[in-house]
Amino acid sequence: MTDLEVTDLAKSFGPLVVLRDLNLTIAPGTFTSILGPSGSGKTTLLRIVAGFERADHGTVRIGGQLADDGTHYLTPDRRHIGYVPQEGNLFPHLSVEQNVGFGLARRDRHGKKVAELLDMVGLGGLQRRYPHELSGGQQQRVALARALAVEPALVLLDEPFSSLDESLRASVRQDVRRVLRSAGATVVLVTHDQDEALSLSDRVAIMTDGAIGQYDTPEDIYRSPATPEIARRLGESNFIRGIDRGREAETALGMLQLERPTDQTTTSPNGAQLVILLRPEQIALDAEGSDQSVTAVVVETEFYGHDAVVRLRPNWERSTLLTARTGDAIRAPSVGASVALSVRGSVVAWRDRALADVTEAASST
Repeated sequence: MTDLEVTDLAKSFGPLVVLRDLNLTIAPGTFTSILGPSGSGKTTLLRIVAGFERADHGTVRIGGQLADDGTHYLTPDRRHIGYVPQEGNLFPHLSVEQNVGFGLARRDRHGKKVAELLDMVGLGGLQRRYPHELSGGQQQRVALARALAVEPALVLLDEPFSSLDESLRASVRQDVRRVLRSAGATVVLVTHDQDEALSLSDRVAIMTDGAIGQYDTPEDIYRSPATPEIARRLGESNFIRGIDRGREAETALGMLQLERPTDQTTTSPNGAQLVILLRPEQIALDAEGSDQSVTAVVVETEFYGHDAVVRLRPNWERSTLLTARTGDAIRAPSVGASVALSVRGSVVAWRDRALADVTEAASST
């Protein structure tokens, strides 16, 4: 096992600044996802860690060993890293066994070690097949086995599931996680898929403007995002306005308890304007509301079997749409129905200036 420490990392391509003073420390044996949209610098960061790109300045240390500081440079073959690219990049003219054993000493390429790796990734018995004879999921498993063949302490995964069908993606990524846990490797996954990052990882790093905007456990980063923009990156988000009343916020949906006292709320005077995050699953729907209930009209329902997403137009002035999610998909309210609204649990809030472009009750993905 090893750790990864990136300090003040910067990288530009001509006038384009891709990474700016990025800092990230990953503990040994953990699974970290780096989440961000296309063009946010995720793959560039991974390629610098792997040694395929050079840093302009800053340092990369792998297992305490200096790998890059803008002057000193450790070549990729000396970094003891397993790298799995997006498409797998298998050699089409080599069999599964030959692909997996490619980086091994010649005496080990057809021996017990390759067979054990193929068993580990669920491909025992397929060693004689060629890449074109495998499914997309099987090809990714071969690429993973090849990366693990050299017994790396650090494994880098560059969006390895993005080319798979949605129905296959979930099962393959859980298989990959199981294999990597068994190998005891430190893992860094680059992805733009929030579900992937949250479901696989011990910790999630959010890329923002070429730096790490927040680095935390999946539970904490989803429940307590540092900014409204990070909240949007981690799933569908509703924003409403409110007034600071100490440990509560006064809103059109009633008095809501604040999730955490933050420097944005505790230092603001009582009565300051707040922007409040409501996740869709926090919004409860009740067709039997009292006269005092806050109500909304259902404008759209999306049925997914295991749950349903309901778009609502609240009855307060200047509101747009709210998005709610209900686990009782069979009984989801129909379009045109009037429902009462309430909020489950506590909420995260920021000062109003933190999200100047938010419209009351605006929902975004």
